[in-house]
Amino acid sequence: MDFLSNFVLLLLVPSLLVLKAVSEASFDESDNLMIRQVESHVDDFLNAERHFEKFKARFQKTYATPEEHDYRFNVFKANLRRAKRHQLLDPSAVHGVTQFSDLTPAEFRRDYLGLNPLRFPADAQQAPILPTDNLPTDFDWRENGAVTPVKNQGNCGSCWSFSTIGALEGAHFLATGNLESLSEQQLVDCDRECDPEEYDACDDGCNGGLMNNAFEYILKTGGVEREKDYPYTGRDRSPCKFNESKIVASVSNFSVVSIDEDQIAANLVKNGPLAVGINAVFMQTYTAGVSCPFLCSGELDHGVLLVGYGSAGYSPIRFKEKPYWILKNSWSKYWGEHGYYRICRGQNMCGVDSMVSSVVAAIQTTSQ
Repeated sequence: MDFLSNFVLLLLVPSLLVLKAVSEASFDESDNLMIRQVESHVDDFLNAERHFEKFKARFQKTYATPEEHDYRFNVFKANLRRAKRHQLLDPSAVHGVTQFSDLTPAEFRRDYLGLNPLRFPADAQQAPILPTDNLPTDFDWRENGAVTPVKNQGNCGSCWSFSTIGALEGAHFLATGNLESLSEQQLVDCDRECDPEEYDACDDGCNGGLMNNAFEYILKTGGVEREKDYPYTGRDRSPCKFNESKIVASVSNFSVVSIDEDQIAANLVKNGPLAVGINAVFMQTYTAGVSCPFLCSGELDHGVLLVGYGSAGYSPIRFKEKPYWILKNSWSKYWGEHGYYRICRGQNMCGVDSMVSSVVAAIQTTSQ
């Protein structure tokens, strides 16, 4: 084979491998195509049992019966095989073993997602157009005092409440100078009444919800308590224990931000962290880096908090250096980059730009 043939072959092999991964994915009816990513540092599947033992020790996993243990081991191996195809689809991130590696994709979606992005409530106004010519190159609200530590929703589909509360925590900080950890459980327990004529679906605790619905609830009910006064349990269908006398933060108004990324950045800088929806199919195996997959659905199923952006995150060959959004998640600090997810900015990747909400906090007239 001559030099030119060898050169052409070298160019074709990566593309063929990607096509092979996509082709294989399309024939696996038990999985979602878009969740097929690669664990770059787990490539010795003959040692799957060793990896499983490390996984159990790291995440303190125990199983009730030998049958359950064997079943979870088989799921774990399936996730390693899924991961083996990953880096080809998302080469700028690192995908690997996470606390979700013994869950099927269906279990992951059922227990750890929970966004119901249907129709915005009537009070959700369009955010005004902001100037964008003097935006900072890089910005991070974590460095400016508006973000509480990463929380953990547990196996409850309450991501929408964490996204909502994170945005209100930031807005309350901007309004008062005080960073308060606010109550997600109040939303899980109490935000259940809505007019079916106005909404396609109501917020439903661990079964999902929508951030703008929750802003509407806070606006109508008067506010939310501190987390220490109404602590998170992750349990569903608990009685509402809201105490109006303990309100510490409330909503003045909220608005839907344009899909334009400069406007999203401008609203982030001016109004604080933003509640956003995203497609989470690549997040089950994400461990680090800037996620910029070749293919990703725009169907939103998870609520997160946009806290900042960067101008250039390292990405090999195809992407070189890529600007990114910084998203706070609610799966504990042991997931991703200490609880955070970086995703490509500039392409509405995984629908991250298509459902963005800004909130303005009201200044309380009495101290709590």
